Amino acid sequence: MYHPTSRVLTVLELLQAKPSISGPELAARLEMDVRTVRRYIMHLQDVGIPVEATIGRHGGYRLRPGFKLPPLIFTEEEATAIILGLLMSSWLEIEQPSAAIEGALAKVSRVLPLQARERLQAVSSHLSFYPPSQQARPSASLLIDLSGAIHASQRILINYTSHHKEDTQRKIEPYGVTGWKGRWYMVGYCCLRQGYRVFRLDRIRHITILAETFEKATDFDHEAFIRDNRNIGPINLEVEFQTDLATVQQKIPASYGILTPSATGVLFQGTYYDIESTARYLMALNMPFLIHQPLELRDTLRHLGEQMIQIANTPIPPQAH
Repeated sequence: MYHPTSRVLTVLELLQAKPSISGPELAARLEMDVRTVRRYIMHLQDVGIPVEATIGRHGGYRLRPGFKLPPLIFTEEEATAIILGLLMSSWLEIEQPSAAIEGALAKVSRVLPLQARERLQAVSSHLSFYPPSQQARPSASLLIDLSGAIHASQRILINYTSHHKEDTQRKIEPYGVTGWKGRWYMVGYCCLRQGYRVFRLDRIRHITILAETFEKATDFDHEAFIRDNRNIGPINLEVEFQTDLATVQQKIPASYGILTPSATGVLFQGTYYDIESTARYLMALNMPFLIHQPLELRDTLRHLGEQMIQIANTPIPPQAH
C-alpha cells in the first residue's frame, strides 16, 4: 500500500512524463478514485507546483509549459523548520562557518514558491540567535569524525585537556556523543583509565581515527551514563555566605536560588550545571562563604586559586633592547 506522500509524488512523476493526462487515467494508474486524484492535485498546487486543468474532450491535467521542477520540494512548514534550525545553529555550541549556514539558507529559499519565500525571508531577517556562552566551541568536523568512528566501532586517539588543565593522550572506544546544557560530550571507554569516562568535545585538541575496531558492550547505556555523571548533571549547590541578608540580596538575583538567613550568615541554595562556572561566579561575588555541597566545589576552587597564584607570580620577561 502506498503512503499518501508517495502517491502525491507518483502523480507528479506522471504529470512530468506526459503533456496531459486525464483524471480517470490518473485514478486508474494509481488505483484510486477521481476525487482522491483531485485532492492530490490540490496538494501539489499548494506547495507551488503549477498544475493546470484543461477542459474539453481531451481535457485533464498538465504542468504549466516551461516549468522545470527544482531538485527539492518543501512545504512551507518544512521550509520553516529547516530555516529556523539553520538560524538557531549558533545555539548548538558547534563551531561552523557562517558561509555554510548562509549558503544552505539561500538554497532552501531558491526552491520555495515566491509567496512562501517572501514570508520566510521576513522571518530570517528579523530573528537573531546568539550562543549562550563565549567559551571554546568544538568544530563541526570533530562531531562528524566522532560520529563516524562511533558508527563503525573504531577506536580513536585523542589529545585531551582535562578539567585541571592537564594534557594527556587517550585511546578511547567511543560510544556516543550528547549535547547537554550548552556543551557537547563524548562517552567512551578509556583504555588508559580502564573505565568509562565523559569527555568534553571542546577540550579535545586533536583526534585520530584508528584502524582498530572494538565490540561494544550491549549492557552499557551511554545516555544514562551522561545523566548520572556528577560532573554533568544538575549540581545542587548549597553554600553559606558569611555576611548579612541585605548584602547578599544586592549581589544575587532572586531567580538564582533561595536565600535563607542562618545563625552565622545566609544559606544560598540553587541548581547549576557546570561546576567550574559556578565556582568562578561565587568567587566574583567577593563574599566569604562555607561550602556545604557539592564537595567537589572545594577541589575546583582550589585549582582556580592555584591558577591565580601562578599568574600573580609570573614575572614580566625582560624587554629586548
